Amino acid sequence: MTIPRLENRAARRLFLHLHGLGEPTTGSAKGPDLCALIERLGFVQIDSINTVERAHHMILHARHQSYRPDNLAPLLEQDRTLFEHWTHDAAIIPTSFYPHWHLRFERDAKKLRDRWKKSRRAGINKLITPILSQIHDTGPVCSTDVGENETRGSGGWWDWLPSKTALEYLWRSGQLSVTRRVGFRKFYDLTSRVIPHTVSGWHPETGDTIDWACNGAIDRLGFATSGEIAAFWAKATPKETRHWCTAAVKSGTLIEIEIENADGSTRTSFARPDVIKAAQSTQSPPKSARILSPFDPALRDRDRTERLFGFHYRIEVFVPKAKRKFGYYVFPVLEGERLIGRIDMKSDRSSDTLNITAFWPEPGISMGKTRTARLHGAIKQTARFSGAKNIDFDKGWLRT
Repeated sequence: MTIPRLENRAARRLFLHLHGLGEPTTGSAKGPDLCALIERLGFVQIDSINTVERAHHMILHARHQSYRPDNLAPLLEQDRTLFEHWTHDAAIIPTSFYPHWHLRFERDAKKLRDRWKKSRRAGINKLITPILSQIHDTGPVCSTDVGENETRGSGGWWDWLPSKTALEYLWRSGQLSVTRRVGFRKFYDLTSRVIPHTVSGWHPETGDTIDWACNGAIDRLGFATSGEIAAFWAKATPKETRHWCTAAVKSGTLIEIEIENADGSTRTSFARPDVIKAAQSTQSPPKSARILSPFDPALRDRDRTERLFGFHYRIEVFVPKAKRKFGYYVFPVLEGERLIGRIDMKSDRSSDTLNITAFWPEPGISMGKTRTARLHGAIKQTARFSGAKNIDFDKGWLRT
């Protein structure tokens, strides 16, 4: 039996469309519309680096130019239609998905209890009950509100104190929830006071959650290997996902398909039976340029990005400055259905200036007047978004 084949350009169009990057960046970017966008994506990754704006805000702005950071907090802290927890990393997630995080809580509790007791700080177990009692009696706390006479080790910011480790354990295991952030500092409260009981009270069976996670992943990826499906939420194990894919092919809800990569090679993946029709009916994305976060969901899987777009990207935050190829934290730039380069920029908040250090186009990308104008348009949009009143370009910033 011949396996169908999806050519690269159509695959890219479908993938970008599913990730909200295949249409004009117009419309509402607050309230229920913003929540619906995050539900469409599945989740939005959180990251602390703030050279221009934090990752979750950059991700949402790339899809709606009217989005502003203040739009998000009401959904997290008042409406409770979003919550914070983990997928492959810390993320903002629709609260309607919360029941399926019970499996994550159970597995994280088992996995982290012994690991953190050994590698973080001894004695966290004896802190659990006192911390829960403190929060019950006095309300939400941050890490500086708990623990006494603790001495930090020399391992750096990740060398948590026992009390901080206990808070994170209680959060990861579902007993506490993040109720708000001040700056980037988390405040924790009892889950019963944060997550509506209408969703927290439902505990799906393990098989139901695995089915939900695998279906949700393939519908957001468009096509994927079993490993990519498992990695999307980081919820179902690779073994569980392989079994799910095998059963889905047998039932006819998935097919095997060859996906053409940017270099002309192919990769066998799973997809819905109508994937080729869906890809062919997807319109080409607008030609305007968009500056993406390094943690954008369309780029999160670096290997997939390289196969599909021919775009090699690695964050150089932990690379010594002298050895960096590009910069500390450069932003990929999307134009239509192509990743055309990367830009090094940083906000100087003391002078309300967005400083542009360099833009490196990808090999084969010519920076003519039209494309350069599109890039300038994206830079101006980013400046407005970040609150910068001025833009300063380093000499020779356009590395053509």
